Amino acid sequence: MRRVSVARITGIRQYASQVSLKGPLIGVKPPAPPPASPSSSQSSSGSGRNNALSSSTLPKPRLDYNALLSDPGYTTLNAIQRAAPLKPDHLLHLARLRETQLILLQKLSTIRAKQKEIGSLIRTGIVGDSEELKEQAKKIKKRIKDYEANLVETENELLDLSLLLPNFSHPDAPVGKEENAVILETFGPPIPTGSTQKADKARDHVDFCNFYELLDGEASSNTTGSSWPYLKGILALLEQALIQYSLSIAIKNGFQVVLPPDVVKADIAWRCGFQPRDSSSNPSTQTYHITTNASSNSTPQGGSGSAQTPELCLAGTSEIPLAGLFANRLYHEEDLPKKVVGVGRAFRAEAGARGADTRGLYRVHQFTKVELFAVTTENQSEQMMEDIRAVQKEIAQGLGLSVRVLDMPTEELGASASRKYDMEAWMPGRGKWGEITSTSNCTSYQSRRLSITYRPSPTSSSAFDHTQQRPNSDTDTPPPAPSEGHTGPLPFAHTLNGTAAAIPRLLVALIEGGMRFKGGSDAGEYEGIDLPKVLQRFWIGGDQVGEGRKRGLIRWV
Repeated sequence: MRRVSVARITGIRQYASQVSLKGPLIGVKPPAPPPASPSSSQSSSGSGRNNALSSSTLPKPRLDYNALLSDPGYTTLNAIQRAAPLKPDHLLHLARLRETQLILLQKLSTIRAKQKEIGSLIRTGIVGDSEELKEQAKKIKKRIKDYEANLVETENELLDLSLLLPNFSHPDAPVGKEENAVILETFGPPIPTGSTQKADKARDHVDFCNFYELLDGEASSNTTGSSWPYLKGILALLEQALIQYSLSIAIKNGFQVVLPPDVVKADIAWRCGFQPRDSSSNPSTQTYHITTNASSNSTPQGGSGSAQTPELCLAGTSEIPLAGLFANRLYHEEDLPKKVVGVGRAFRAEAGARGADTRGLYRVHQFTKVELFAVTTENQSEQMMEDIRAVQKEIAQGLGLSVRVLDMPTEELGASASRKYDMEAWMPGRGKWGEITSTSNCTSYQSRRLSITYRPSPTSSSAFDHTQQRPNSDTDTPPPAPSEGHTGPLPFAHTLNGTAAAIPRLLVALIEGGMRFKGGSDAGEYEGIDLPKVLQRFWIGGDQVGEGRKRGLIRWV
């Protein structure tokens, strides 16, 4: 078992220490945590979550505390294997908070029953000394108020700390770092012997695009900055053809087309498992945030927004707005799965942090992405993951790419995925495999945070999610009543997402694999490019690349 490094946990907040559970609890509250230091990213993250919740239009996340705490050792190991930055005693604090919560709920139940009994005696006048009963009622009312305040504080911190835990990994997911990924299959044209050793500089997509004036780095720098490319000529046309091609296959496989917004509430992003911000003094390196005139008067740039003006950010992937499409919804089991395919822009603020990968189109700040998203029952999600993988394979095979499919290890799963497949295409100009698609089964991680449930059919053989917790207090939103013939709360749906087409990555693979040279030698002048014939029916341009003296021909193969 890997050890958690000291460097990884030094920035984590100090948790409220819990007092002994023996003796009366009235007036006994966990002391407030110490003020957050500017360098404490997790503390600021917790504050950001609380601010997001206070301004959210969605119910509070309903987490499965029984599953998280029934085997603390397993939960801790799962977090370590996923490289989650938690304190070693994180689960111990969670367990004490949960125990305090249950005791307070029991005491509240008992004292409310006593309050009801005294109220009945006062109303009936059976007992002679009603003044003494009224005095007891006042004292009980105050005690209930104290218990409720303590319960709210305990439950808020319990939820806050539980939200830091990642999803449970699938039993078959490889453990460890990226190099431990397992190759599930390969398909497409074989890679020439020795090509895995070095890059073929003659097939660099940047040189090809510069020769035919398909990219304009100077204009990008002047207009926005590096890694914000202008796509010109056949690059722009190829993007449109790839979008239509991937949509056609998704539609054929039963996915409904959606054009989602590219701007989302930060609340939705973190409920999906994306941390929008590390802290106000150290903004996240992954997300672009939007400051409006209304919010800038009361909130510093990059702040947490307010209840009137919720913080907005640019979506890093269409998965986020597509998940929001299903938020706070109840579905009938017969209507699942729901399958949608969205076309949107993805914005990644960290694009400049990967060295050589930032050259050209491989890693950019803004790009078009066609995204598959599905909502299923608990029993459908594993098959849906294979179905999404099959759609991705059909798209990549039609493009004639050399592809390998990887079962990604635990440290590459992020917060939300239980299991993740990556497809990588061979890019000869880079001399590397490059990720072109990803498929994640997030099980109930997102649906518990987004409140996506379903009503099992009376004849369904699917099991309930019996570990789902009832509301923890009177202030929580209760789940809808179960269908006739069933008992217990409604199960949470499972959510899955997968890339149908990450356009820039496909452009790199197609250009580096398809460029032609005069005389057939990779050392000669460019002659043109071979493009997959499956794209020809979606092509709205001519069969020429470049202009003037620098012209080449497109050949459909």
